Order: sequence, then C-alpha cells, then structure tokens
Amino acid sequence: MPQQTLHDWQSVPVPAHESLDGQYVRLEPLDPARHGDELWQALQGPDSDPVLWEYLPYGPFSERAGFDAWQSGHAASRDPLFFSVIDLRQQRAVGLLSFLRITPKDGSIEIGHIAFGRAMQRSPASTEAVYLLAKLALGTLGYRRLEWKCNADNARSMRAAERLGFRYEGLFRQHMVVKGRNRDTAWFAILDREWSGCEAAFQRWLAADNFSADGEQKRRLEECRD
Repeated sequence: MPQQTLHDWQSVPVPAHESLDGQYVRLEPLDPARHGDELWQALQGPDSDPVLWEYLPYGPFSERAGFDAWQSGHAASRDPLFFSVIDLRQQRAVGLLSFLRITPKDGSIEIGHIAFGRAMQRSPASTEAVYLLAKLALGTLGYRRLEWKCNADNARSMRAAERLGFRYEGLFRQHMVVKGRNRDTAWFAILDREWSGCEAAFQRWLAADNFSADGEQKRRLEECRD
C-alpha cells in the first residue's frame, strides 16, 4: 500500500472536559462529590453486574473508601479523561467511561475504562454514551482515528466493539499483565473516513421511532449501517 501523504494535516485540539448532551444520557465530567453515591450504587451496589470488574485493571471495591479514592484519582486526571453517564430519565449517574491515549499531533484517541451499571447495559443509554464521545472526537474535533482495545478473552467487549462499528485490526499477544494474569489485547478502530457511515447508523438506531412502546428495538445497530 502506498504511503499516505497528509499535506494539510495539523494537530487537533485536546477534548474539553465539558458536558455532552444526548437524548437518553448526558456525559458530565466525573465529580465524586456529585456522582459518588450514585456510582457506588450502580457499580458496587446489590444490583450491580458481578462481571463488571473482571477485565478492568482495578476493582471490585469491598469498601467505599477505596472506591472514593479511585474516583478522586480519575476525576483529577486529564488522560484518561473521565465522564460520568447521567441517565436523563432517572436523573442519576449510572456509569463511567473515558477518553485515553489522547494524541492530538497524530489525531489518535481511544475510548475505554468503560464501567456501565447493569441498568445501562444493552440499552440506548450505553450506545449513546459511546456515540457522544465518538462524535466529539471524529466529528467535532477532527481526530483521524478512534480506538477501542480490550482483553481478547472479554467476549462481551469484543462484541460491543463490532456492534458499535469499530473494525478489528489485530491481536497484540502477551501485551500486558493485569491482576496477575496475561492479557492478549484485541485492537479495534474507527477511522475518520468511516465516521459518516457510522454516525448515520447511530442516529438511525437512536431515533425514537426505532423503539416500540415497551422500549424494544426495531432494527439492530448493525442493520442500520446497511
């Protein structure tokens, strides 16, 4: 493949740590004072997902003090850049996600550290949370590449990446050691030239008329890319 020349390429901005509004969710900069109680219930409460922390490099947290310290560290970070997911119907924090490996000079950025409470999973809220960050990165700010990486054993994350429109790029074998275990890392990405089709699919899937009165989807997101 011939080398691509970028005659007019310039470094892109670092994402601002500001709220992003959607139909189902609002992303707000992580604020332990405002979101801490709700996130503790969503991510560690009796109705939380027991598999949530399996492939994350931290957690689960047996005590609130450890969880609060973890939140405070992430709230102060600018890479990763953490957002709380606010469910607009419930008006409460139900999950977290972040930008990371933010590289403006190359136009590359990643979405990760995803911790969605059980209520968010397999819902418009989870899809829209990722869409809002993708739209900011690839649409508004002009990044060239949006990455998604996960443990190759994490079948749920692998399926989510492909459903959301990320393309599988390969496997980094013995890439990391996480919680005392080997991690082979699967790499996925959406490129800027692929974004218009992905964005149109997100918009079609998230539209109110794609859901029945009881909230069931009429078309799958993958079908909206056809």
